[in-house]
Amino acid sequence: MSDYSKGEIVLVRFRIYTAVMLALLIAHSHLAYGQEIDRARLESLAAKYARGSYDLLRESLSIPNDAHFPEHVRQNVKWAEAVFQKRKFKTARLDTGGPPLLLAERKVEGASRTVLIYLQIDGQPVDPGKWFQADPYKPALKEQRGAEWHEIDWNGLKGEINPEWRVFARSASDAKGPVVMFLTALDALDGEGLPQLYNIKVIMDFEEELGSPHLPAAVEKHKAALAADILLIFDGPRHISNRPTLDFGARGIATITLKVFGPRVPQHSGHYGNYAPNPAMRLAQLLASMKDSEGRVRIPGFYDGVQLDDETRAILAGTPDNEQEIKRRLGIAETDKVGGTYQEAIQYPSLNIRGISSGWVGEQVRTIIPDIATAEIDVRLVPETDAERLIGLIRKHIESQGYHLIGDRAPTDEERMRHPRIASFTHEISYGAFRTPYDSEVGEWLNRTLTRAFGQSPVRIRMGGGSIPISPFVVKLGLPAVGVPTVNRDNNQHSPNENLRLGNYIEGIKTFIAILTQPLEKK
Repeated sequence: MSDYSKGEIVLVRFRIYTAVMLALLIAHSHLAYGQEIDRARLESLAAKYARGSYDLLRESLSIPNDAHFPEHVRQNVKWAEAVFQKRKFKTARLDTGGPPLLLAERKVEGASRTVLIYLQIDGQPVDPGKWFQADPYKPALKEQRGAEWHEIDWNGLKGEINPEWRVFARSASDAKGPVVMFLTALDALDGEGLPQLYNIKVIMDFEEELGSPHLPAAVEKHKAALAADILLIFDGPRHISNRPTLDFGARGIATITLKVFGPRVPQHSGHYGNYAPNPAMRLAQLLASMKDSEGRVRIPGFYDGVQLDDETRAILAGTPDNEQEIKRRLGIAETDKVGGTYQEAIQYPSLNIRGISSGWVGEQVRTIIPDIATAEIDVRLVPETDAERLIGLIRKHIESQGYHLIGDRAPTDEERMRHPRIASFTHEISYGAFRTPYDSEVGEWLNRTLTRAFGQSPVRIRMGGGSIPISPFVVKLGLPAVGVPTVNRDNNQHSPNENLRLGNYIEGIKTFIAILTQPLEKK
């Protein structure tokens, strides 16, 4: 017979039950605040779930995604709907007047905060002849041997992973790779029974590479559906050091098409050289008049409003750039003199000739005076500059050089006889710039998150040089926004042989698991 009374046994059982429940409560509390998901476990989860995600990565990259083709858009919309619905997100196609935006939402009971995540699904056009593989839409796994990349069997991913292996395909880095990283992080969250700490909304853009022309109006139209507390952008390359990075801003972009007209049709250069003005030469002179010999825009007022005070310069100096390494990678001996460093340079608006065309070259070259010369220009915007004002300044400068400007058409015979210099000038403003303070709630939250995940503070970039269509969300929805780039900087985005480094892919999954397990509120 037991030495304990019935009452004592009940008391002991109650104490054991209480201790167990208290331990579970403490464990859940630690889990909710991300403290149980330490760096070692994050690495383990990322490696585990990455291994199971490679088929999904291959599947996504095998779907052509040039937004110029409606069928490409349809295929990618259907794929995105399916993968998010599989993860218990409710999806809705938001009308834009063009390709739809896709909204996916997964709420959690009791959550008071909502994070909106921007993902890009479309990619740049491809020129298959310049890719070192059969098809840019058939992803290839490759390893580097010497200076060459050699295709290897995908079954190699079942064994030990070499982080330097790369997946070559259009949009591998920009930006289907990050999409699959995020999906895989969601799988880790669900597969491990980790709590979802806030409501998640995901907005997917299927025409970002076209400048997202329908996005601003769509954001205004669907303000209620897109409402959130903060915006995260899962796009772009890390700092050149490949350390974990946060982008607190991005320049906006506007584009100009400038055409200078010469004779009505191309003319024999022997018969009419020294007589008929050459539009290619005139265009070259016109473009050269816009900048000085050190790369600074000469148009009065172009840089007005941009002031880098000592505090800002100190922030920019905190980005660990190696200027010599940047120049070495670019293959240049010196830089333009807009700003004293790389980080300072991208705080200013820029004027860039992105393409120029006239006559024929190479095997088609012929001895003619061309009839027309065309320059494609992009203007990168910063928060301190107004796009319409900059476009107006450029237009005024061209007119000051003696040009009569017309719209997107050829000049009439009457105009040709009346005006010695004629140019067509058309422009489009895609979207503005944005910038979020380092010490904002979202900035401090993400800094804590990446520090927990990697054991060191991330590289923080005040404003990246590229452009992403985020300003409509910032302006129309009032959302603070920060970019969380994950891919390798040497990824050839927008170019042939775009690629994604596997080490970055796995660390991207780790980054997104860390974000999903970091509460928005401080503990």
